[in-house]
Amino acid sequence: MTTVITGNFRPAIFPSQLNGNSARFLFRPFTTPVFKRSLTAKVRAFSTAFVETKPTEPVVEEKEDTGGGSNGLACPICYDPLIRIGESTSYVGSTAGSNLQCNTCKKTYRGNETHLDLVASSGSKQYDESMPLATEVFSTTWIIYNVALTANVLKTPVVSFLYERGWRQNFLFGGFPGPEKEFDMAKNYLKPVLGGNIIDASCGSGLFSRLFAKSGLFSLVFALDYSENMLRQCYEFIEKEENFPKEKVTLVRADISRLPFKSSSVDAVHAGAALHCWPSPSTAVAEISRVLRPGGVFVATTYILDGPFGFVPFLRTFRQNIMGIAGSHIFLSERELKDLCRTCGLVGFTCVRNGLFVMISARKPS
Repeated sequence: MTTVITGNFRPAIFPSQLNGNSARFLFRPFTTPVFKRSLTAKVRAFSTAFVETKPTEPVVEEKEDTGGGSNGLACPICYDPLIRIGESTSYVGSTAGSNLQCNTCKKTYRGNETHLDLVASSGSKQYDESMPLATEVFSTTWIIYNVALTANVLKTPVVSFLYERGWRQNFLFGGFPGPEKEFDMAKNYLKPVLGGNIIDASCGSGLFSRLFAKSGLFSLVFALDYSENMLRQCYEFIEKEENFPKEKVTLVRADISRLPFKSSSVDAVHAGAALHCWPSPSTAVAEISRVLRPGGVFVATTYILDGPFGFVPFLRTFRQNIMGIAGSHIFLSERELKDLCRTCGLVGFTCVRNGLFVMISARKPS
């Protein structure tokens, strides 16, 4: 710090007249400058002029993370935008070493070789949080018959490997038309938001995430899942595909009930065969409603146990028991799904049925 006392001389420039440019100079009366230096000056006026100067500190410009396939990402704790640290990017194959920081929580979220870890508990060393069985299904082996009505659980991450190697095909027994047909159906609902960004929620091994990316219909695709095993499998599938547009895809580990996106920042959300696996569908759909832009579209597939199942005694009691044990949800009618969307702020509900299968669509009011 430099201190200059001018004595009882009358200053050529009064302290009250100093501005950002004139503060660089200190004049003796009617003389040339004593010194010239790029300093930040604080001036206090007494009988003498007292000047304190401090060297200007470098200003670090913080930029909101808007590049590298991570546009719109936010802290899952406070929902404030995440800021990139360094020049790291977030698309497939470049997440290793990526650092995103929340300036409000002061928490840093890191990426590994396959994905960004954006769950609230990310970085914890002692605390561990497991999800209900229906959510952790992709970290265990499930032998499923007739749309997940019977399950045998083994503690190995095999199902992420088997998902596209026979297991997903079993959904045909529940009326699911098949991935290609479901993709075509979803595209019809998504026409109003083509060209924007899309979240493939509970993406699993990335079956639909890859279809969205290769179609070129969306500028950015966020493949989002809670299971690290599924995200690793998704990464492996992408790495094996030639000429895959990796720059359009970001793999994100996240909790569907705490989406790491800014409010009103996403054009579309797709959830294939996932709605019944969420511990709290209402919390999840409310989060989806929050992140969707006005006019944004939500498309999801699940199954409904109606028709002949409506005559099964104590079906609602059975549903409650299943929800309590496995954390999954069984829907019993289209009206239930419509009411779910309505209560979470979505409008324009429509659905298409095929046996137990149902595809629903709703949008956020413009």
